[in-house]
Amino acid sequence: MDGAARATLLVLFLPFLSLSVAQNVTQSRAGILDVGVILHLKSLVGKIARTSILMAMEDFYAVHRNYTTKLVLHIRDSNGDNMRAASQAVDLLENYYVRAIIGPQKSSEATFVSDIGNNSQVPVISFTATNPTLSSAEVPYFLRANVSDAAQVNSLAALIKAYGWKEVVPIYEDTDYGRGIIPYLVDALQEFGASMPYRSAISRSANSDQVEKELYKLMTMPTRVYIVHMSLAFGSILFTKAKELGMMSGAYAWILTDGIANVVDSLSPSVLDAMDGALGVRFHVPKSKELGDFTKRWNARYRQDNLDDPPLPLSIFGLWGYDTIWALAQAAEKEKYLPCLKGGKFLPMERSSK
Repeated sequence: MDGAARATLLVLFLPFLSLSVAQNVTQSRAGILDVGVILHLKSLVGKIARTSILMAMEDFYAVHRNYTTKLVLHIRDSNGDNMRAASQAVDLLENYYVRAIIGPQKSSEATFVSDIGNNSQVPVISFTATNPTLSSAEVPYFLRANVSDAAQVNSLAALIKAYGWKEVVPIYEDTDYGRGIIPYLVDALQEFGASMPYRSAISRSANSDQVEKELYKLMTMPTRVYIVHMSLAFGSILFTKAKELGMMSGAYAWILTDGIANVVDSLSPSVLDAMDGALGVRFHVPKSKELGDFTKRWNARYRQDNLDDPPLPLSIFGLWGYDTIWALAQAAEKEKYLPCLKGGKFLPMERSSK
C-alpha cells in the first residue's frame, strides 16, 4: 500500500535474496521463487494476514504481467506453537526449497525460525513479530518488515507524563514478546522521573483463576496505573477479569500497547465493554481515497476467504503483509532469480543475461 514502505523493504530484501544459499532439487523451474509463509491461521492476525498476502499476490502480478519471475507461496499453519513453526520451516527448506520464509507470526516462533533460516542462509521476513531483541544485528538473516515494540515506548511515556503519573506497573505475558519491551520502557520512563515499583509477568499458560489471583495482588498495591503488553487473546482474559473485580473504575488507569490497540476494532462487543475506559497507542494510517478503495476490496476478499466468520476490519498487520509481498516480488524480479543446476545442487540464482 505505502510506496515508501515498499521501497525501504525492497532495499532490505535485495542483498539477502542475492546471497541466499541453494538447496538440493531434482529439476529446474525457470523464473520461480518458492516462498514459505508460516502463520497462525486460526488467529485474528493470521486471518487478516492471509487475506492480505493472497490479495497482494493477485494485485502485484496483475500490474506486472511482463515480469519474468514469480513468487510461489507455500502457506503453513503454526497453530501458535513454537516447535510446530520450527518443524514447518525445516520442511519448507528441505522439501520445497524455499528461498525465503515470511513469518512466523509470534515473536517466540520467529526466534526459533530465524535461527533455522540463519543456519540455512535463507531470509526470514516477519511483519508481525515485534520483539525488539529480534534483530538482524544478532541474526543476520532475520528481516523485520514492521517496527519493533521499542518504537512505541516514547508515546507510552509521553502519555504517562501528560497525566502526571510517576509510578506505573507493566502487566505483560511472560514470553519473549512480553519481556522484550520492558528495558526500553524503563529507560523512557526514567527520562522524566517515573518508575516501575512492580512488574507483573503472567505465564502464557495461566488460566483465568491464576490471572484473577495476580489481579488481586495488584489491588493490594498503591500503584493504580497499568500498562498492558500481551497478546489479544490473553488480554481479553485479563480485562474480562479486571472488570469482574471492579478494576475498570475511575480509581484505576489502564494503557494498552499497540499489540492490542492495533486490532481493538476487531474485538467482540463483550471484550470491548470490559476494556471501556482504557487508553492505548496504535499506528496511525492517514486516510486517503487509495486506502479507502483498498479497504473496500480487502473487506470483500476477506469475506470471500472466511465465509463462516464475521467480518473483520483491516489492521496495520494487513497493510504490512501486503507491502511485504510487493517488496519481495519486486526484489525477486530485480535480482532476476533463475535456477541454476550443477551436480544435483541448486546454486545461487544468476542474473538474466538479457
